[in-house]
Amino acid sequence: METLSVSKFKATCLSVLEEVKTKRKKILITKRGVPIAEVVPVNTKEKGVPLKAAVTFIGDIVSPVAEDEWEV
Repeated sequence: METLSVSKFKATCLSVLEEVKTKRKKILITKRGVPIAEVVPVNTKEKGVPLKAAVTFIGDIVSPVAEDEWEV
């Protein structure tokens, strides 16, 4: 894992983030030699819609409910 000082990270933040994204590598940020943060690539695997199979539509879901009971 590559290590960068916080001052160098601040100066090159955009290029470091692009490198993390494209090369999918982790970067450890240090302040005076002490680790303070870790920049890691985002897990981009698409997860399925968790409730997609759990929802059942009964009847018309588009038309207004109790349309006949409204007075204009």
